[in-house]
Amino acid sequence: MSYEGGPLGRTMEPYSTEPVTLIEEVFPQDTNAYNTLFGGRLLSLMDKAGGIACAKFAHREFVTISIDTLTFIAPARQGDLLEVTGQVVYTSSHTACTKVTAYTMSKATWEKNIICEGYFFFVAIDSMMRPIPVPQFTPENGEQQTEWDKAKSIRDNMLARKANRES
Repeated sequence: MSYEGGPLGRTMEPYSTEPVTLIEEVFPQDTNAYNTLFGGRLLSLMDKAGGIACAKFAHREFVTISIDTLTFIAPARQGDLLEVTGQVVYTSSHTACTKVTAYTMSKATWEKNIICEGYFFFVAIDSMMRPIPVPQFTPENGEQQTEWDKAKSIRDNMLARKANRES
C-alpha cells in the first residue's frame, strides 16, 4: 500500500503505538451548578486525546467520525486533576479507533479513579479532506486482541446502522 507523499509500494508501519495522555485541572468555568465537570468539556478532552493518539500513530491528519460506547462512570469536581489517555486499538484502511479513558486524580496522593471511557473513530484525511490510507494496527497480546475485536464489532455495527438508514 502506498501513501501520499511516499514511494509506491512502501508498506506503512505505525510510527508509534504508545498511548497519549493529557492532564488538566478542572477549573470553575469547566463546571456546572453542582461544581462537577460539564460532560461536553470532558468529551472535548477525550476527543482531543484520541485524535492526537491517531496522529502520533500514523503521522496523518484525522477528523472524528464517530463516538461509541461512551460510558460516564463518575463525576469530576472542581479542583480535580483529569488524566485522559487515548490509544489506538483498531484500524481499517482509512480509519483508526482509539479507546479513550478519563480518570480523576487527587493532588495529594495522585490516586486515579476512572470516570469515563469510550471508543472514538477517526478518518485520516489529505489536504483536500479526502480519506487516505493509514498504517495498520496489529494486536500483539491477548488484551490488545480483545480491544481490537471490540472496536471492530462496534465499527461493524456502525456500518450496518448506516446501511439501514441509507436503504
